[in-house]
Amino acid sequence: MERLYGRHAVQECLRAQRRSITRLLVADGARQSPTLREIVTLAENQRVRVDAVPRQTLDAISDHTHGVALEVSDYVYSDLDDILELAKTRNEPPFILILDTLQDPQNFGNLIRAADAVGVHGVIVSERRSVAVTPAVVNASSGAVEHLLVARVVNLARTVDDLKQRDVWTAALQDDPRAQDLYHADLRGALALIVGNEGDGVSRLLRDKSDYLLRLPMRGHVESLNASVAGAVALYEALRQRAPAAPRL
Repeated sequence: MERLYGRHAVQECLRAQRRSITRLLVADGARQSPTLREIVTLAENQRVRVDAVPRQTLDAISDHTHGVALEVSDYVYSDLDDILELAKTRNEPPFILILDTLQDPQNFGNLIRAADAVGVHGVIVSERRSVAVTPAVVNASSGAVEHLLVARVVNLARTVDDLKQRDVWTAALQDDPRAQDLYHADLRGALALIVGNEGDGVSRLLRDKSDYLLRLPMRGHVESLNASVAGAVALYEALRQRAPAAPRL
């Protein structure tokens, strides 16, 4: 059992209905905002037990519960076939985010939130040296991960090889002399974007296996952006290119 916390995380878990839910914990005297009222209504409609508890009970779970927590089953991971099948169902070229040894829950959650916002079909992470979908990640993603397919694989390099066999191009986001400017790259087809960790970026093995490397243009004084910001910029550029052309007036 896990305890999810934070109003948006709890709300989206109830909306998604992908987990088994045991009970909803609400702090005594919690402010009855529209969000909290919807959370309670969703729980009651799904016959989830709702318990009022002392605020100290929730503070023991996290400092960021905002008055609610949800007891749920573990997150259920998907696999690559599920992600590709979703793209096929939507009649869209696959659009996948690969996270290479990302270890910071906040960055992970932020990237998942961005991936959901741009319509990514799924996220792939490694089982080793990468953060899992924990309650902290669910909270950081504002619950977006509850709606997104996330696959954990033993070997990311083999997964990249598998994607190539399925005609999915891979692009690694990396500040590298060989990289092309993000805004000059064609991101419209079947694409897996690889974002690396906070320190070293994408591993050399995955860089060498990628079909091409991408870099963000930098005109200021800092050398790079944080992983979640850089990844979000690249995801939105891919969305811009992949969106149907707006009709002319």
